Amino acid sequence: MNECMMCQCCTLTELRCREVINLCDGARMGYVSDVQFDINSGRITAFIVPEACGVLGILGRGEDAVIPWDSVEKIGEDIIFVRYQRPCPEPRPHKRFCS
Repeated sequence: MNECMMCQCCTLTELRCREVINLCDGARMGYVSDVQFDINSGRITAFIVPEACGVLGILGRGEDAVIPWDSVEKIGEDIIFVRYQRPCPEPRPHKRFCS
């Protein structure tokens, strides 16, 4: 069987070494931390990418981005391209100083 006909397989460890890039806004989302899969079919249903908070993620982690499999455009050797519409962040309340 030639190389083109062979199934391309990948381990979770290999996926975790690939950076996720959002094609909707060009943002670097981070690296895959986990996957969701359907127990009955054994198919991947989503990638989970932790979102960092603050400057360079120093202030901890935000919510995990759960990227549906249908949003994955291309998995390359080093990068995973996705089209992921991020939820709009809630506006920050303005602090008012009392005089």
